[in-house]
Amino acid sequence: MDLYEHQARELFEKHGIVVPRAEVTDSPRQAREIARRLGGRVVVKAQVRTGGRGKAGGVGLAADPAAAELTARRILGMDIKGHTVGTVMLAQPVDIEEEFYVAYVLDRAAGRFLAIASAEGGMDIEEVAATRPEAVARVPVDPAEGVTSATAARIAEAAGLPPQTVDVLVRLWEVLVREDALLVEVNPLARTRDGHITALDGKVTLDDNATFRQARRGTEYSTHHDPLEAAAAAKGIDYVKLDGEVGIIGNGAGLVMSTLDVVAGCGARPANFLDIGGGASAQVMADGLSVVLSDPSVKSVLVNVFGGITACDAVADGIVRALDTVRLTKPLVVRLDGNNAARGRAVLDAYAHPLVEQATTMDGAAERAARLATTP
Repeated sequence: MDLYEHQARELFEKHGIVVPRAEVTDSPRQAREIARRLGGRVVVKAQVRTGGRGKAGGVGLAADPAAAELTARRILGMDIKGHTVGTVMLAQPVDIEEEFYVAYVLDRAAGRFLAIASAEGGMDIEEVAATRPEAVARVPVDPAEGVTSATAARIAEAAGLPPQTVDVLVRLWEVLVREDALLVEVNPLARTRDGHITALDGKVTLDDNATFRQARRGTEYSTHHDPLEAAAAAKGIDYVKLDGEVGIIGNGAGLVMSTLDVVAGCGARPANFLDIGGGASAQVMADGLSVVLSDPSVKSVLVNVFGGITACDAVADGIVRALDTVRLTKPLVVRLDGNNAARGRAVLDAYAHPLVEQATTMDGAAERAARLATTP
């Protein structure tokens, strides 16, 4: 389950990470009052569960309360990558000296977490990662050891972050562990002109399997404004709608995020994030494929599965079951590797659907799916 930014920052603040003062509203008139309480000059930010808000016009700097009301009125109701803006967050602006990127993500295929960090954060971090991958440090984290001060220092050194970020890296790990998160991301993590380290934005993905331990959160985190996200949530599927044309299904947040990156590197845009989990059944695979195929923007679908607890033949059975009930009109590229991969490939070979093809590597599968989605 992805949280809104204001929900993520609440968790950051709870664990001692500095964030700017902020309030949330769905009313332009209330935005004026909030701006007045925050000192007049504010940043107005759309609250949607997707990235790219700044480039889409969903973030604006208002010089005074009147401007805050006008900015909120403009942003509320916007469509950002298929997400309608229902609320805005108004935050106190800060004087930024430097911007960094830090994140922890579950790499289920490797059985560990991955720290990702860069001294070049901000809106163009995706471009930095694509054009200069050496500027982004990727440091494996043993979940049994966690992130100690020594580990955080190694992450900071690898990424070229200042020593002041070490404490934040430790506290972000506390957020991930204590809040049962699969992903914790701050972009940007800023050093202000007065030397403070402040989280100016945040993304947190919670593990739905731990909901029973996190009942204290209440129901406010489970709101889904996108109909496909709501349909997926009703089936217990971790799905996030994006703005591309390649539908993506994988098992494990780390593998799915890597697949998104590889597809983007092949010149196409991911249409969604869908993680069927580490122990998904054939029914979960069928439900996930049904949701992805329901998206009219999807031109091709890529299923990328590394079999572990989820056996590849069960995944193949789920694909066949879904295609027995859902009419496939878009090409489907499948890459199976790991536990029972040969059996899974045999199941799909025997099914012999004309729109289903297989690839042996993630790169090959992503390249093929991207070509199918972008070729007229």
